[in-house]
Amino acid sequence: MLVRNMKTYVMIPTYNEKENIKTLIGNILKLRIKNLHIVVADDNSLDGTWKIVRQISKKNKNVHLLLRKKDKGRGSAGRDGFIYCLNHGADIVVEMDADMSHDPKYIPPLIAGLKNADLVLGSRRLKGSSELGRGWFRKFVTWGANLYITLMLGIKAKDCNSGYRCFKRKVLEKINLEKLESKGPSIVQEVLFKAHLNKFKIKEIPITFVNRAKGKSKLGLKQLAAGYFMVLKLKIQHLFGLI
Repeated sequence: MLVRNMKTYVMIPTYNEKENIKTLIGNILKLRIKNLHIVVADDNSLDGTWKIVRQISKKNKNVHLLLRKKDKGRGSAGRDGFIYCLNHGADIVVEMDADMSHDPKYIPPLIAGLKNADLVLGSRRLKGSSELGRGWFRKFVTWGANLYITLMLGIKAKDCNSGYRCFKRKVLEKINLEKLESKGPSIVQEVLFKAHLNKFKIKEIPITFVNRAKGKSKLGLKQLAAGYFMVLKLKIQHLFGLI
């Protein structure tokens, strides 16, 4: 059951997002959600993303910078960001990308979805959802990856690749963040699978996903291949009772 004024953290892993981060933080703060905090887990971006966040944090006590100089990568950034949120008393954690593909306007409905779920996904594959600015090949790759994940891991979600998610605190506490193995974007699937194994209720809401307009994507063939391998590894670990 959700209680009014629960402490909510929006966790954003970043690397070289100086063109987007100030606007994104501003748009989140405009929502004026009570007791909302933003933590940016930045991998010591060469473009100075962290400097922008630090400047904002000096003016707004609800904006926090987690500057990471070791063990870099999307996976470890997400892990450390989650741990930071829990250590600072978060009751609810929203995870989102910094490239403006995830519109902050969906944060309130994601939080509202926790009334009858433990984990809420912002889905691109529900009725009422859409993807803007992505070619057919990228959409096909996403569809194929989702089918593979669903068949391998048995997760009953239509968008297992969504990085726009909202968690109750107990989900992140239960999955043992310290033992997450993913170094890259496959942390999305690893966290989702471990929530599934712990029988947490997963819900999806439709969103409009907008392909990034500024900056460069960090998701390439190497990261995609690593993601497929991690899904296979998770399946094998589960079969042998290792997770």
